[in-house]
Amino acid sequence: MANIKGYNQLSGSSGQLWWEGELVVEIQSFEAKVTVNREDVQIGMDIDSKITSYKGEGTMKVKKMFDRGKNKLLEAWKRGEDPRSTLTYKVGDKDTVGKQQSRGTLENVWFNELTLTSFEKGQLMEEEIPFGFTISDTELVDTIEPV
Repeated sequence: MANIKGYNQLSGSSGQLWWEGELVVEIQSFEAKVTVNREDVQIGMDIDSKITSYKGEGTMKVKKMFDRGKNKLLEAWKRGEDPRSTLTYKVGDKDTVGKQQSRGTLENVWFNELTLTSFEKGQLMEEEIPFGFTISDTELVDTIEPV
């Protein structure tokens, strides 16, 4: 087993996100996950399962600095269009074992809601942006492996 130390723990502080190739400098957090939908299959007295579909969902949280993409999305929705985007993420840390990084691309990304504004006096503004994606249009480019 590798000689792993506490400082080898990956830090989210080094995470980066690109939206349509543009670095989102105001990113606070990013999560993308895949949910497997299953149906029960009874075999004798056992209940097993069968995968029937997959669903990609995620959320990004940004510190409010820009109205990034809001008008473009709103105008597209008003025209009855469903625009799609590409999100690329990278998390690497100089202290990661082997200086590895985790990097991936999500294509065919759609947005589920649009917060036009939300604020609270005396507080810094953040926005949470939920999205969906198809996993067949997802690629894990780099993964962090044991060395």
